[in-house]
Amino acid sequence: MRDVSYCLMTRNLKKSYKKKFTLDIPKLMIPQGFATALIGENGAGKTTLLNFLSGIREDYEGEMEFFGKYSDKDRDKADCPVREMIGYTGSGYYYMPSWTIEGVGEISELLFDSFHKDRFYNLVRSMRIDPMIPGKSPKVSTLSDGNRMKLEIAGVLARDTELLIMDEPASPLDPLARDELCSAIQKYINEGNGKRSVFFSTHNISDMESVTDYAIIMDEGKIVEEGWVEDLKEKYIVVKGEAAAAEKVRPFLFTESAGEFGFEGIVLAENADALAGFDVEIERPTLSRIAVAVMKHEREKTA
Repeated sequence: MRDVSYCLMTRNLKKSYKKKFTLDIPKLMIPQGFATALIGENGAGKTTLLNFLSGIREDYEGEMEFFGKYSDKDRDKADCPVREMIGYTGSGYYYMPSWTIEGVGEISELLFDSFHKDRFYNLVRSMRIDPMIPGKSPKVSTLSDGNRMKLEIAGVLARDTELLIMDEPASPLDPLARDELCSAIQKYINEGNGKRSVFFSTHNISDMESVTDYAIIMDEGKIVEEGWVEDLKEKYIVVKGEAAAAEKVRPFLFTESAGEFGFEGIVLAENADALAGFDVEIERPTLSRIAVAVMKHEREKTA
């Protein structure tokens, strides 16, 4: 067991939508000083959850605790520092479409005490969003989806925060920008001396796996698996073999992908000894493969 503190905890968080979908999370704990990934398919409830945690929406049941001492009720008080301590990025027009990039800097400086306008402009230039030529600042509405996301990232990195909540930050970015995002997240955490944390959602963890310390897998509004990435990679193993061996191995398979000449599947590592006499190969899984297997298993359970 790791001895860690938690920057954010929730209890009995719940929201129902006319019996069509229910977000139901008895307990959520985000470790402080690390990057935590919230992994799930589109429609799993990731955005709903992050909107509640960031305060964008407050129509939920349950309780929240921030940084070990502030409640979600405290968050709305004028003298509570929680909103200053948390940065948020989301999809769509988080900034008004009519704002210019220069205007984003000016308005952010008014909204947040710890916003550094010079840092923001330097990030805008280094992230190649805009060269920041005086008098020629483009409007948010003219930016590509990728550059709008980079603008949001620049906005939160220009502030002095202790927690970043990021909804699908990698989705609109090209491969190079995704790599740069991972580097920015790692730098943000490293410079925080154990106090800074990042909680981001994704439906495809493969591009963000290198920066992920803790993973939470979500399906249909519920948390179905979670843990430190290294622990999850010890919990599951990948098994491969020829088609003839599939029948013998099948009782131990968590999930299976079969073809004409062979099969591949995920098995709980606790069952590895039972496979010793079979003609199969065993590999260490990636977090992406674990996530897909867990979500697929949940689908099969309810099919």
